[in-house]
Amino acid sequence: MSKPFEIVVISGKGGTGKTVFTSCLASQFRDKVVADCDVDAPDLHLLFKPLVKRQEDFPGAPYANIDSDKCTACGRCFHVCRFGAVTVAGENGGGPTYSIDAMGCEGCGVCAWTCPAEAISMVPGAGGKWYVSDTRFGTLVHARLGVAQENSGKLVTVVRREARKAAIEKGCRFVVIDGPPGIGCPVIASVAGANLAVAVTEPTLSGIHDLERVLELTGHFGVKTGVIINKFDLNSEVVRRMEQLLESAGVPLLGKVHFDKSVNQAIAEGRTVIEHSDGKAAREISLAARATIALAEQCLGVKTTTESKGS
Repeated sequence: MSKPFEIVVISGKGGTGKTVFTSCLASQFRDKVVADCDVDAPDLHLLFKPLVKRQEDFPGAPYANIDSDKCTACGRCFHVCRFGAVTVAGENGGGPTYSIDAMGCEGCGVCAWTCPAEAISMVPGAGGKWYVSDTRFGTLVHARLGVAQENSGKLVTVVRREARKAAIEKGCRFVVIDGPPGIGCPVIASVAGANLAVAVTEPTLSGIHDLERVLELTGHFGVKTGVIINKFDLNSEVVRRMEQLLESAGVPLLGKVHFDKSVNQAIAEGRTVIEHSDGKAAREISLAARATIALAEQCLGVKTTTESKGS
């Protein structure tokens, strides 16, 4: 099977409704695998209630470790460390002994390189974990980065890779991705190589700025993009400016969603908005999801298989 078609849902900032829309979009596809690439603060699992089938460790940045049996207490590591990670741990035969604070170590390796006794080695850190799970909407690939860990872009790449593999194994043509907020490294790792991006925004002055940055990013990578304006009824003037921006950029507006308290109620119940009710927001999100599917069909030149409220 060829590489699956990847749809990534992104936003210029957190809290715009990106995950809410992703969950509803995923519920409309039967022929898909879902990936949560917001590895720094994942929350799609709260709505999907996954049953973990596979769990793997994600190696983090290496940190230095001193073998006390080999250490001669020369103190060279203490003097060359520019991050204050090497500390005096105690006394050994009247002289100091040294240890390395793993949280303070930046993994540069200078201490290991300069140690005359070769007592220092670089140890892989515990960066986080990634999972392959079953849900009522099919397979979900998701992850969680460890506390104070970096390299979230690399973990995003792992999640996307495993989602593609799962889609190929199951014969699914689509991967629906809940991307991270912003435009930084994790977002770049989510967008680069995707087939379609959906940007969820909200009508604020900062929302206009964030939308411009997102469109610049997806344009740089040549990714076809559509936009959804959430809570559009809160500021009609900003919505008008956003529509003008999209028209001038040639970017399709896939839908506008009213502010609706039923969205919060659905989240509190751990359900998608479409499952929770048939209210105004649910109908508008459903229409936006269908518009997204139609845009994907246009890119593929085929008709996709959808479902109304999940399986």
